[in-house]
Amino acid sequence: MKKITLLSLLLTSSLSVLAQENKVKKDTTASSEYNKWTIEASVGQAKGVRPYSKGYFSSDPGTFFGKPQANSFSVGVRRMISPTFGFKGAFHYEELKNIKDNGSLPFKMQQFGVSLQGVANLNRLFSMQESLDRLLFLVHGGIKLDRMTSKTENIIENDHNYNQSEFNGGLLVGITPEYRFSKRLSVFLDVTVQNNYRQHFNWDGTYTEVSDNLNGQLITTSFGLTYSLGRNDFHGDYAILKDKKIEEIEALNKRIGDVETLMNDTDKDGVADYLDQENNSVAGVAVDTRGKMVDINRNGVPDELERYIDKSSKETSEKSNSDMIKRLVNEGYVTTYFDTAKVKPTNVSTEGIDFIRTYLKNNPTASVDIIGHADEIGSNERNDALSKGRAEAVKAILVKAGIDASRLNIVGSGEDTSVDVDSEGARKLVRRVTFKIKD
Repeated sequence: MKKITLLSLLLTSSLSVLAQENKVKKDTTASSEYNKWTIEASVGQAKGVRPYSKGYFSSDPGTFFGKPQANSFSVGVRRMISPTFGFKGAFHYEELKNIKDNGSLPFKMQQFGVSLQGVANLNRLFSMQESLDRLLFLVHGGIKLDRMTSKTENIIENDHNYNQSEFNGGLLVGITPEYRFSKRLSVFLDVTVQNNYRQHFNWDGTYTEVSDNLNGQLITTSFGLTYSLGRNDFHGDYAILKDKKIEEIEALNKRIGDVETLMNDTDKDGVADYLDQENNSVAGVAVDTRGKMVDINRNGVPDELERYIDKSSKETSEKSNSDMIKRLVNEGYVTTYFDTAKVKPTNVSTEGIDFIRTYLKNNPTASVDIIGHADEIGSNERNDALSKGRAEAVKAILVKAGIDASRLNIVGSGEDTSVDVDSEGARKLVRRVTFKIKD
């Protein structure tokens, strides 16, 4: 008994100290991640081990398990002050009596009690919650106060203290294997040893010998259910918790990734994508701080290309100059871009349409193929229709700008498979309309 008493005191003291340490230390786990409250109810067998007077005992020595009987009932509530440690309070009722035909003289002792205990979640304490999954082990220990009432009939006057009561109390310690079979509900088996340090009655109702006075022992084995209360769907005892520091590191990594994405430069013009208003400028052509190709005279041709054309014009004949423009157009330097699944050109890419309008105005015998393209997102049929729709939209703009529709030929080329389909920046370059000049 001394060993059990010492174990009870050590468990109670350690739970108290650890709980205080946990309260003082900064908790690195978000309390909202687990439910703190649990209610529980159990039924089982309470067996008074000692003391008894001569001729009285509770077990049946002729059976293997001593004919167990359901004579113990309890309801309680538990609150975890941290994911590992907590407290619980419970109300108890036990009715101890002899088993029929077990050879003991008849007796009955009723006991109502209340307990306050510290609880430790061994799975969390030893970092086993993930490996054990639905299986859980709790240990608990604390104090219990009882009101004992003898219901044993007196043989001689008041020898069994019939209907007399006394209050007693002591320490208890136990272990509770628990198994979760739904998100909030668990079943458990509990074994608890109680040592009383104020008990004048024997369990049969007589008074103890002087040597046993104030000394009693009770062992309770019970089955029960627990239900987790709180905002989280998952049972608080089993929740897999993340350390706040890990979450902060993950959030920081995400922010770094977002910054890296923002700093991408798809068209390699020296302006990051998040600032680039024309994210498809021609490589090598000067751009302004917004990523738009520089066109100071707003004639629809980037200045770099225009200077190239002017320089070529000075060195070649008028025909050569015209051929140069046609080559630039036919090789895709003059183009119009579209947003995903759209047939309306983007605001920043209508300069290419204006360039073709100007060319056709200055060359009244020329005609042009308007070639629509689409990226690989979506079905082939949808992209065929989308590419044709983009070409028709550009044709409609040119017709409204004064170009005869007979000079404009629609070509739907469908999907452009020349770029990486997983790259959003690359797909921007193929959602476009290009032109091919014909004399």
